[in-house]
Amino acid sequence: MIGDLRDPASLAWACEGAEQVVAAAHSLLGRGKDASKFVDLQGHKDLIDAAKAAGVEHFVYTSIYPCDGFDCVPFVRMKQKVERYLEASGLSHTIIRPTAFMEAHAEAFIGKPILETGKVSLFGRGDNPRNFVAAEDVAQVVVMVLTDPALRGGVVDVGGPENLSNMDVVRLYEEQAGRPAKVSHVPVPALQVLYRLVRPFHPGLSGVMQISILADRTDQTFDPSATLARFPIELTRLEEFIGKRAIAS
Repeated sequence: MIGDLRDPASLAWACEGAEQVVAAAHSLLGRGKDASKFVDLQGHKDLIDAAKAAGVEHFVYTSIYPCDGFDCVPFVRMKQKVERYLEASGLSHTIIRPTAFMEAHAEAFIGKPILETGKVSLFGRGDNPRNFVAAEDVAQVVVMVLTDPALRGGVVDVGGPENLSNMDVVRLYEEQAGRPAKVSHVPVPALQVLYRLVRPFHPGLSGVMQISILADRTDQTFDPSATLARFPIELTRLEEFIGKRAIAS
């Protein structure tokens, strides 16, 4: 059965007979009826309600790793509200908080432009270390939670094995491309103006700009040792991730 986070009735059908639910969808860049407030906030609240009504045994929610100052970003606040809603629901649950996904923040935003055009535009200086995690590694943790009741419950922060700046990411993709990239930078003061101007027309893009401002000046690093003690998986390094994607393509 297919459920649509914009359609509460479909969520009830989708949850019927389910033992566990994994909520991993988002619509950060969505607009109109796909806007983040309808999917990431209300849609997930409706899904929690549907899961509770259907007698679901356990609910796994994919949130976002909390960095200092990020609670001023609307998308992050929505995630936090859903966490609190889930905690108050009475459902048995586990909250997964990944750092920045390699697939989006490294590959789509930085790597793909370099490989396709030889050029990339970075928001901010790009020299502040941050943590990137492969979706495959997060999925491994989710599967372990689903299959081992002893691992369920609480909050699980999941990040990659290394902390790299956006410029470090550029250099890795330059090596993959076999040529230097032309890198331009949108200064933080310009972003501070732009994200406010853009917000009425494209809240999602505004949120990405706001996150980029914070990522350029706050601590984005992550130490995975505590998570690995509980979930002993082999984390993917970004260089390894890039190599695998190159072979796959």
